[in-house]
Amino acid sequence: MKDTKKMVQLAVLVAIIAIMAFTPLGFLRVGVVEITLMMIPVAVAAIVVGPAGGAIAGGAFGITSFIQCFGISPFGTALMNINPFYTFILTIVTRILAGWIPGLIYKALVKTGNKTVSVMAASIAAPVMNTVLFVGTLILLFGQTEFIRGFGETAWQVVTFLVGLNALIELGVGFVAGTAISRSLVHFFPDRKSMTEKG
Repeated sequence: MKDTKKMVQLAVLVAIIAIMAFTPLGFLRVGVVEITLMMIPVAVAAIVVGPAGGAIAGGAFGITSFIQCFGISPFGTALMNINPFYTFILTIVTRILAGWIPGLIYKALVKTGNKTVSVMAASIAAPVMNTVLFVGTLILLFGQTEFIRGFGETAWQVVTFLVGLNALIELGVGFVAGTAISRSLVHFFPDRKSMTEKG
């Protein structure tokens, strides 16, 4: 994180997250169901900056998500009214992990020498981890509330309703966009270690 270039890249990505969060670019809302594209810059940060960068970007996403629970997001507002502390954990902690884990995956796989596969794996991991961690934590913390039970009589029905189509859209868009952006940045702005090895 001491590398100036990476700090600048991370700052730009966090700024993009902030812009996306409060414009139609970040969320597609269909009733109480929300399809988020916010994991794209988080995935890019995890790949280009590293696990710490992914965690910070994920945290930025989480903070904007938590802010939206104050009347902006119908779903988040409903959760906030039930339990603010649980909502904080759900919106922020899960997103930090969802940014950190893809960074670890990329860091581990890139050692094999295949950057394209590494980028693709991390780009897929970002939306998958976001969905798994968010929905899993949602069921764990709010699964017994009347609000969540309104989506289905069983936990499986709730998961199917919440994950369903929106998860597939997030995965598809996140994979294509995240891979394209990250692979380009990794190619045109290689880290110092890669440049040394080539030299």
